[in-house]
Amino acid sequence: MTSRLRKRRFATEGLLLQLAGVTAIVLLTSAVFATIAVQRLAREAESTALAVAQSVASDADVREQVALLSVDGTEIDQEALAGGALQRTAVAAQQRTGALFVVVTDDRGVRLAPPDPSRIGERVSTSPDAALRGEEVVAWERGTLGDSARAKVPIYAPGVPAGAASAGAGPAAGVAGGVSVGYAPARVYDTLVQDALPVVGVAVLALALGVVASVLIRRRLDRATLGLQPEELSTLVQNQQAVLGGVGEGVLAVSREGVVTVCNDQAARLLGLDAGAVVGEPLDGLDLPEGLVALLGSSGRLDDVEAIPAGTPVGPTTGTTLVVDHHVLLVDVRPVSRDGVDLGRVAVVRDRTAVEALTRRLDAVGAMTTALRAQRHEFANRLHALSGMLELGRSEQARAYLADVLDHGPLRYPVAHADRLTEPYLQAFLGAKGVEAAERGVLLKLGPETLVTGSVVEPGDVTTVLGNLVDNAVRAAVAGRVTPAWIEVEVLDDGTDLHLSVMDSGDGVADAGQLFDRGPHGADVEADPARVHGLGFGLPLSRDIARRRGGDVWLGSPGGAGHGAVFCAKLVGAVSSEAVATDASGAARAPSSTDAPHDRADPRTGSPRSPERTTP
Repeated sequence: MTSRLRKRRFATEGLLLQLAGVTAIVLLTSAVFATIAVQRLAREAESTALAVAQSVASDADVREQVALLSVDGTEIDQEALAGGALQRTAVAAQQRTGALFVVVTDDRGVRLAPPDPSRIGERVSTSPDAALRGEEVVAWERGTLGDSARAKVPIYAPGVPAGAASAGAGPAAGVAGGVSVGYAPARVYDTLVQDALPVVGVAVLALALGVVASVLIRRRLDRATLGLQPEELSTLVQNQQAVLGGVGEGVLAVSREGVVTVCNDQAARLLGLDAGAVVGEPLDGLDLPEGLVALLGSSGRLDDVEAIPAGTPVGPTTGTTLVVDHHVLLVDVRPVSRDGVDLGRVAVVRDRTAVEALTRRLDAVGAMTTALRAQRHEFANRLHALSGMLELGRSEQARAYLADVLDHGPLRYPVAHADRLTEPYLQAFLGAKGVEAAERGVLLKLGPETLVTGSVVEPGDVTTVLGNLVDNAVRAAVAGRVTPAWIEVEVLDDGTDLHLSVMDSGDGVADAGQLFDRGPHGADVEADPARVHGLGFGLPLSRDIARRRGGDVWLGSPGGAGHGAVFCAKLVGAVSSEAVATDASGAARAPSSTDAPHDRADPRTGSPRSPERTTP
């Protein structure tokens, strides 16, 4: 509720501020127009008054009559002047021009023809000195009839040219009197309202347009900021920087148009990107794994993402496991929306390298523990047998039994033809896997092509790839119809490369196209009961690890006569070329040529091998 009130208050303040600005501009413009119009009308009124005064002053009859009345000693007959020609001329000029007054005076400023005949003989209320000096003046003055724009022009005696007074003689030489013409303000500004109507209309229209524009701008701002207020945006930016910089996971956000909007330092480090140069770049232009690009949106478009209504949890999460350089990454991608608006997708990148390494080690330890448990059990059985022989007095049989134990070791792993493999790490690992397989009723045996003369230098990669292939084969053998179930492993080194081949006795692969697809992961994801090979992400992860160094993992054969699927792998740089495993004579053991051959794939090429070929 508080947020909604704050939103309304900010929107109202913004609207009122915009309206105040538009109103101030309109009023200021109108005031400037009114000032200019008033000044223009005032100048026009002064010019009109001057023109009327000049016209009356230049009339010959007026000049003659005023000159006669201005002679010293001439008495002014008020009644005669009230009905005389001079009065009629002044009144006619006043009525014809619409002036407030037209007054004719003598050379002393005494009224000879005023609008009110009763004032004939009185001195004018404003100073006539300038006109009597021969000057033409215009000004706004207050007189008997109030404020007016008035012009005062001298009347020259007959025969005296206009301007003679200012030419040189005395200040009043040749001036017989003066004419004063005035216009009332009401008469001057009677057109101001009419002239202002278009301006007022335009101002109202501008104000209306300003209101509409303000409302549209407010709505556009709300959509652009998703309804967030300035203080909320500031807090959001601060929180975003704190969260993105503080979490140990990578965050990569992509807009609906497929443009990267957020990439924190952890995501840039894990994905091999430059955090400063990535933001604002299209997704297709970045060097990202294809699986991640596919999850974030095909060709950078996210049109297939449905908008999520406000108040509901963020949409379904999809994820995958990627191998980038030396990192095993778990990536979760989910759509993001706010108030029903699709904002794109966000990928959360977690570094699972240490976890995967620890998992492999724990698997190896578990396998070794199982093997040691079986070894302890068999060793106890042999001690019981030896004790029984000694109690029965059969010392010769006991000696032979001890010699056999010393020659073959205390435990024989349940791995057929185990003597074909002499590399210690692979021997121990496959022995432990053989124990696990035996507990599930599956016999693990080494194929005739097995020959490793070097030593393993990348145990982590070998454990992951070979372990996943063996587990996959054991699962297929258990689900198969062949009894007893078995799997056959061949390991062959070629320089520093290690070739692997794992064949099972299962029913083969029905759909080879989905073996290496990364399916959804999580506790709520149920496995397809009809699917045996390629469950989880073991096969895709093995392929990524192999391809990281230039190798590969592939399906050598989907199945054939007498065997199920055959998977092959090539691990580049997984072994060294130094021989470490030797027999009693000091030479490396070679595979037996008496073992029965199988129609299976060559571990180096993946192609079917001839039945006659028994050695590499």
